[in-house]
Amino acid sequence: MQPIVRGLMLVGTPVLIVLSAPVHAQAYPSKPVRFVVPFVAGGPTDIQGRLLGEKFAQRMGQQFIIDNRGGANGNIGMEMVAKAPPDGYTIVIATVGTWAVNPSLYKMPFDVQKDFAPIAQVSASPGVLVVHPSVPVKNVKELIALAKSKPGKLDYGSSGIGGFGHISGALFCLMTGTTMVHIPYKSSAPSLTDLIAGQIQVLFNNAISTVPFIKSGQTRALAVTSIKRMPALPELPTIDEAGVKGYDNSSWSAVATTAGTPKDIVAKLNAELNAILKLPDIQEKSAVVGAVIIGGTPEEFAAYLDSEIKKFARVVKEAKIKAD
Repeated sequence: MQPIVRGLMLVGTPVLIVLSAPVHAQAYPSKPVRFVVPFVAGGPTDIQGRLLGEKFAQRMGQQFIIDNRGGANGNIGMEMVAKAPPDGYTIVIATVGTWAVNPSLYKMPFDVQKDFAPIAQVSASPGVLVVHPSVPVKNVKELIALAKSKPGKLDYGSSGIGGFGHISGALFCLMTGTTMVHIPYKSSAPSLTDLIAGQIQVLFNNAISTVPFIKSGQTRALAVTSIKRMPALPELPTIDEAGVKGYDNSSWSAVATTAGTPKDIVAKLNAELNAILKLPDIQEKSAVVGAVIIGGTPEEFAAYLDSEIKKFARVVKEAKIKAD
C-alpha cells in the first residue's frame, strides 16, 4: 500500500499547487468591502462613492459599505486606508485636493504615492462659481469690482484648506488682485448649505452637487472654472471667457486601496471599475452635471497623480496657501 499512497501524493501535489495559485482574484471579495469616503455625507465625493459602491456590490456579489470619515481635508479617512491590511477590503475614493494638494500643505503620517495602490481615476469635473442671490452681481466682472470695492468683506467657502474650492478661490484672488475671506468647512456640502442660507456670499464648488441648486434658483451661477464650457450649463461662460485670462481649474476623483494589496485583486477592482464607468446610467448621470468619465489603468492614474502633485506644489507656493 505504501508505494501506492506515495504515488497518489506525488501525483496530487502539483494539482493542488495549480489550483491554489490564483486564489486571490477568484475568491475576492468573500466578505463586505469598506469603501471609505474621507468627507462627511452629502458632498459630491459621497454622492459619487455611493453610486459606485452600489454598482460594485451588484457586480461583485458583496456589500461595499460606505464609511464617511470626514476631517482634515480628507487626511483622516486617507490615513485609515493607508494603514489598513493590504487585502483589498478597504478602498477609498478621494478628490484632487486630498490626493494632490494636501502633500504640499500638511505633514501627513502617510504618503499618497507610496502608501496606496492606485485603482483608477474616476472622473474630472469643472467647478462652478456661484453667489447667493442677494449678492448684487450678475457676472464675473461685477464680482471683481465688488470685491475690489470691499476688500475682505466677501466670504467664500470650501471643503477645507487646500480643497478644490479653496484652491479655486485663491487662484481667482491671485489673478484678479482681489481679497476675499476663505471660510473652510469639513466638506463642500455644509459650505453649499451656508451659501444657500446666505451665511457666505461666494462659493467655488464641484458641479455635481451644485447644478441642481443653480437650476432651482437657490444660487446664482456666474461662470465655470474649467477652460471649456460645461455641457450641463452651456450658456454659462468660463472664468477665462469672462475676463480672467488663463484661469483653469477642475476637480477630479480617483479610487485606490492600500499599498501591498495583491496585484490580481487590484486588477480585478480596476476591471470592475472601468466596466461600471461604461454603464449607460453612470455615463448619463455624469453628463448631467458636466463630469467627464476617465477610467484607465492603475499606472495611468499613478502617472497623472505625480504630475498633479508637482503642479499644485507650485500653486500652493505662489498663492502662499498654508494649513492652519
